[in-house]
Amino acid sequence: MVAQQSTYILGISAFYHDSAACLVKDGTIVAAAQEERFTRKKHDFEFPRNAIAYCLREAGITANNLSFVGFYDKPFLKFERLLLTYLTYAPWGIRSFLKGMPLWLKQKLYIKDLIKEELGYEGDVIFSEHHESHAASAFYPSPFDEAAILTLDGVGEWATTSYGVGQGNAINLMAEIRFPHSLGLLYSAFTYYVGFRVNSGEYKLMGLAPYGEPRYADVIRQELIDIKPDGSFKLNMKYFNYCAGLTMTNHRFHDLFGGPPRKPESPITPKDMDVARSIQDVTEEVMLKMANHVHKVTGEQNLCLAGGVALNCVGNGVILRQSKFKNIWIQPAAGDAGGALGVALFIWYRYLNNPRNVNEQDDLQKGSYLGPQYSSSYIKDFLDSKQAPYEELSDEQLPSRVAQLVAQQNVVGLCIGRMEFGPRALGSRSIIGDARSEAMQSVMNLKIKFRESFRPFAPSVLEEKVSQHFDFRGTSPYMLLVARVREDKIYQSPQNNGARGLEKLKVKRSDIPAITHVDYSARIQTVSAKTNPVFHQIIAEFDRLTGCPVIINTSFNIRGEPIVCTPQDAYRCFMCTEMDYLVLGNFMIEKKKQPNADKYKKEQISTTLD
Repeated sequence: MVAQQSTYILGISAFYHDSAACLVKDGTIVAAAQEERFTRKKHDFEFPRNAIAYCLREAGITANNLSFVGFYDKPFLKFERLLLTYLTYAPWGIRSFLKGMPLWLKQKLYIKDLIKEELGYEGDVIFSEHHESHAASAFYPSPFDEAAILTLDGVGEWATTSYGVGQGNAINLMAEIRFPHSLGLLYSAFTYYVGFRVNSGEYKLMGLAPYGEPRYADVIRQELIDIKPDGSFKLNMKYFNYCAGLTMTNHRFHDLFGGPPRKPESPITPKDMDVARSIQDVTEEVMLKMANHVHKVTGEQNLCLAGGVALNCVGNGVILRQSKFKNIWIQPAAGDAGGALGVALFIWYRYLNNPRNVNEQDDLQKGSYLGPQYSSSYIKDFLDSKQAPYEELSDEQLPSRVAQLVAQQNVVGLCIGRMEFGPRALGSRSIIGDARSEAMQSVMNLKIKFRESFRPFAPSVLEEKVSQHFDFRGTSPYMLLVARVREDKIYQSPQNNGARGLEKLKVKRSDIPAITHVDYSARIQTVSAKTNPVFHQIIAEFDRLTGCPVIINTSFNIRGEPIVCTPQDAYRCFMCTEMDYLVLGNFMIEKKKQPNADKYKKEQISTTLD
């Protein structure tokens, strides 16, 4: 009797931003990673050669073993949209047209040929629509047999927003909003106006918002966006430049808000904070109205979210608390990287019509720990090659030692187990610290992350103890939901003691001040013993030592660089910063004992700006 051959499906996203690859075996996610982690080019959009090679290597196969390859959108539909947009705005779009066309004519229109050539692959290449990929990435890994689906981003082919229903192995998208009307592009326009980089600085805008007041929210509603009761909307395109030009906004937009865009790296003003708060409030309003409309139309109790806007964890928290849905699940790689996962699962469930079995207790994302991991022998050989002093710890010793170091106010880098898929560090490629420390936010921002002082840090908390410190019940394993710190943990004083702007940073707001944002909120990661036992043990040991089940968790990288992938990446980043200790697998490295520290400091990429 011949054993049935496994079906391997490779999903690819590329050529916009955050290229990635994902491998699915018989419906199970085997591996997934963004290309940036290997090339060290943040938001790398090139064909994900390295990510593909990793996925195949993880499964122990070659391209000859692939049954299907999927691409996350339909290039010809996207090309149609670009051409029609250029023609509509001609001749003003000529500069943008001339800049974009060579890449399309050379590469993007021939993706099937490119895939086959790169992989030496002769099989079928399947293309799904962009928002189908987002919807598949949201619903299929979720713990729900039935759910409403809402996808929001900048733009795919034509769609910028879509909603529908997932049932079993079927997805039915029911309606969409089309380009140029886009909540994601509206938010990116304000990201650009406040001086941050589009497609990477949106989370900075979200983090800046609580420092300001919504002084411009009514102007946005009256002039820029017409919001209907069901959350659908139209943008007033006379204020935007992204259809025809090389910038997001135009002079009318700048006049409306009293001046030109903030120059990157210039001081952030109270106006910038107020602009950030205003667009954040409007975005939350649209997200909530959309969610309630989708609930009304579908009658579903569960909601799945994906698309770049679903990384707006403040908006997600509003949906969780205020919408009519009972449960929500958000794809951890909600942006374009997750499209690689989405198209692979789309092929397995829809194209091949395989049945889908769910477990309501667990999703199928495996904690999003889907990237590379490195053996003890590999790490030891690397450290020996660097002549780096280290201490090797047993599995039993490691959690308590790390917890002790954090309790003693040390900053520790963790490079343990499989790398996370998506933009959040979830304990495998993380920098951790003591959430009880008043000074830790400033120290980690300025001396370790080399980033703006206003940026908040997220807490990782034991899943079983999250409600002790936060007004939150349930789980948030992917750090995509914001909740308020519990009232009994907040210091009872007037809101921020009357401080304004960045002065709010000086106010001690709770007994876990390092992760309490200026609006008394936090972007929570609940840590489960099931999905990341080592990280859970570290926090449990910290809780045993201090009585606090909460630590700081920020991504293991410095400003302008992707999250670290390899032990080499982690060691270099560690040596370039003022981190105190580094944990590579079971090996602990102390900064003070390392040779050539000055050499690494000189190599620090302090001019790389994000």
